[in-house]
Amino acid sequence: MTMIRIVLADDQTIIREGLYSILKSYADMDVVGQAGNGREAYDLSIKLKPDIVLMDIRMPVMDGVEATRLIKRDQPETRVIILTTFEDDDYIINAMTYGASGYLPKDIGSKKLVEAIRDGFAGNIILPGKIASKITSHLAQNKTEQVELSDFSQREQDIIGLLVEGRSNKEIADTLYLTVGTVKNYITQIYSKIGASDRANAVLFFKKLGL
Repeated sequence: MTMIRIVLADDQTIIREGLYSILKSYADMDVVGQAGNGREAYDLSIKLKPDIVLMDIRMPVMDGVEATRLIKRDQPETRVIILTTFEDDDYIINAMTYGASGYLPKDIGSKKLVEAIRDGFAGNIILPGKIASKITSHLAQNKTEQVELSDFSQREQDIIGLLVEGRSNKEIADTLYLTVGTVKNYITQIYSKIGASDRANAVLFFKKLGL
């Protein structure tokens, strides 16, 4: 069984304790650290290299948006899932722009929370709720105006080319002599850079760039 290593970041102790109580009952969930603000979340992410950070969006010292930016800059393999009690477009859009894998409302049920963590770990983008389409549209519009092929590393460009050809993750891994997990990580980063939520939208985006 693959263990999903998680850091919880929330300034309210009761929220962290509640999340910990939920997650510890699942055999594939391992809470490796807890943070009370964004700075602590960043420091723990660099030290512990978790798979997932569940990140409160509004915290003292450093908010979840800035912490997300720093984590994705310095520890890009870690997926950040934003937790919020607000349908706050600007905060969520900024976090997604910096590479968050999605957001979840804090009142989400325990089963859906665990499913979302597993989805994030698998490289999927998590956009539940009624503002999802607005966020996706906003990100796609902004990214189309801003992103160029030169913004991607050579390895990312290699993967993008194979994505556009319709290759599966395994086929991409075999072609580039990478593991499937590494390919998934790259694809997640590519999705984040262009604001895509799935493979079809990513392919359409790159075809618009002329690939």
